[in-house]
Amino acid sequence: MKVLFYSYDLLAGDVARRLVQEGHNVKLFIEDKDRRKNFEGLVEKTDDWKKELSWVGKNGLIVFDSVGYGALQDDLRSKGYNVFGGSEKGELLEIDRKHGQEIFEQYGITVYPIESFSNYEDAERFLLSNDGPWVLKQNDQTTEKDLNYVGQLSDGQDVLQVLKSYTRIFPPDILFPIYLQKRIDGIEIACCRFFNGNDWVGPIELSIEHKKFFPGDVGPNTGEMGTLTQYTKDENNKLFQLTLAKMTDYLRSVNYRGVFDINSIVNEQGVFPLEATTRFGCPIVHLQTDFYHHKWGDYLMAVAKGENYKPKVKSGFGVVLFLVVPPFPYTKKLKEHSSEGVTIYLDKVTDEETDRIHFEEVSVRKVNGKNEYYISDSRGYVLYVTAIADTIEKARTKSLDLAQKIIIPKVMYRHDIGLKYLSDDENLLKSWGFV
Repeated sequence: MKVLFYSYDLLAGDVARRLVQEGHNVKLFIEDKDRRKNFEGLVEKTDDWKKELSWVGKNGLIVFDSVGYGALQDDLRSKGYNVFGGSEKGELLEIDRKHGQEIFEQYGITVYPIESFSNYEDAERFLLSNDGPWVLKQNDQTTEKDLNYVGQLSDGQDVLQVLKSYTRIFPPDILFPIYLQKRIDGIEIACCRFFNGNDWVGPIELSIEHKKFFPGDVGPNTGEMGTLTQYTKDENNKLFQLTLAKMTDYLRSVNYRGVFDINSIVNEQGVFPLEATTRFGCPIVHLQTDFYHHKWGDYLMAVAKGENYKPKVKSGFGVVLFLVVPPFPYTKKLKEHSSEGVTIYLDKVTDEETDRIHFEEVSVRKVNGKNEYYISDSRGYVLYVTAIADTIEKARTKSLDLAQKIIIPKVMYRHDIGLKYLSDDENLLKSWGFV
């Protein structure tokens, strides 16, 4: 099958490589010109996706891995192309946080109020007159996610200081709008599933994200350093019923065809959605490709066509680790610390383990007639490793064993993915009926 894979910055670029491994004829378009040096020698690339429309044709598949292309996706579908991705009104749930909360509430999901601000002065007045603690957020895909900040002080002064520092660094058109949401105490957990324009497809995914840079949830926010995941086929799962299931009619009305996620805070009072993800999530997408016993090309095509599909999914727990190098997480600074061009050594890795390595800023070159993998970008988003086992402890050990076999100078990763769930969160989530 011919597949045209449209990626903004390789958020799920490794899926394109997996499709090549399945035997599909894939062409990868990377919109961000600074990222186009990645995946050399791994996937055939194109610099003009429009030119490839006649190549992929109406029998092929077009895959989008990011947001901001909903109107284009709708247009391509109206012309008869098979498109996996989302839709214009569907992706607004992520692009505009406040709009997303309004739609959640409209469809019966309990929400916490969120306030939006277009300038510092209005945000300052609000923080000075309203008790916190508050969470400072921006829309996904607009700026670096490490700008988000979870406040600790009830008077909101820490959030105010953080916001004030941002105004000295970023111009208003980059920084604003910003959002303030009252901090909710509880456990953060995401519910995810595929939607084919008509109904849900495949099992329900429950995942715990680890967003802080350092073990113990210390340090700046990152996109995400690792994830713990489990699947269930139980349609009556409490988290699914209180979040995704309530969005069925809305997603159907906007012809949404892709993967859909709602990340929430849960506690003994209920579920409070934080945000929607209307695209492949990262790094969870790399666990998805390992959990599913099927050809991804067939699955993505079925979702794009609006067809039902019953994939076989491995049982157990999954762990994915994000392996990074400097200047991550400050990806637009400190370029003098870039590891671009550095070799990645996989000599100790077995064939089975190779299948559990997922690339982002990696390419391959010939050295003395042999393939050599190397870091092909300067941001520090190198690769991901995954593991699935019948217990969390085994999945953690399996993922860490693989990470330690991969030699990358200056590599950094968290070694505590899943530990807090084992020590605290699991018992609470069970007592509240969510797992």
